[in-house]
Amino acid sequence: MRAHYSILLALSFILLLNSCSSKSSEEVAMEMDTPAADSKAVNENFMSSSAAQGTGKDTTRKFIRIAEMKFKVKNVFDATYKIEDLTRQFGGFVTYTNLASTVHHVSNVTVSADSSVETTYYEVKNVMTIRVPNTKLDSTLRAVAVHIEFLDYRNIAADDVALQLLTNKMTQKRIRRHEKRLEEAIDNRGKKLNETTNAEENLYYKQEQGDAAIISNLSLNDQINFSTIKLEFYQRETLKRELIANDKNIDAYEPGFGSKIIEALGDGWKLLAGFFIFTARLWGFILLAVLVYVLFKRFGHVLKGKQ
Repeated sequence: MRAHYSILLALSFILLLNSCSSKSSEEVAMEMDTPAADSKAVNENFMSSSAAQGTGKDTTRKFIRIAEMKFKVKNVFDATYKIEDLTRQFGGFVTYTNLASTVHHVSNVTVSADSSVETTYYEVKNVMTIRVPNTKLDSTLRAVAVHIEFLDYRNIAADDVALQLLTNKMTQKRIRRHEKRLEEAIDNRGKKLNETTNAEENLYYKQEQGDAAIISNLSLNDQINFSTIKLEFYQRETLKRELIANDKNIDAYEPGFGSKIIEALGDGWKLLAGFFIFTARLWGFILLAVLVYVLFKRFGHVLKGKQ
């Protein structure tokens, strides 16, 4: 009986181990079958921030939101066009874009006697500034995140300027009251030219201050209504190869031996023809020399006899 009991206990322990191992295998299989989080969704969630979202019903806060991003994309040209399109879709506009290529290195490799391959290593980058409605800032950042392959950094700043707006409004009210008193004082001043001139100048200065406060509020409201996004994106270093002339190997452009022989014969004929032409031009001198020579041969002995 004890032997049977031991056998049953061993079998129960083996079955228990098998069930645990099969369960762990099933869990591993389920984990392997679970799809990985979509990179697009990860990027969108990573780009989201409470600083980029609206304030909801809190009307006492007036935020100027500025976002700065630097990231790598697959293709800068394609990303530029898509970001410009989505900016228009969200009711925004582009205020600055600088698309440029930076050459890092250029190399030349000789492939034949008269040809070389020039390889240019360069990087394409674009720096953009876009403005979108403040209620669309978070949506715009999520849309831009779709094109990101690697994020260098993302900064979002939300500056509450409600007090500054209030200060400007109070300044405008004070200046308007002071302007009214100055106008009344000028009208009641009489004909004292010096006092009137000083009052007019003071009034002009106050009006200038009031205009500055108005313009400041207009600028603040514009920045509140439209958030600013500064983008800097680049792609992997690219290379371009081009077949060019090999200007360093001058010997490759020299003519062959046969061409040199033919050219030498031609030059010799030109020299000979030139000699005959030169001689023909001197025919008068040659004829005179021949005549003198003939006369000397014939009558030379007579001249010697007389001597």
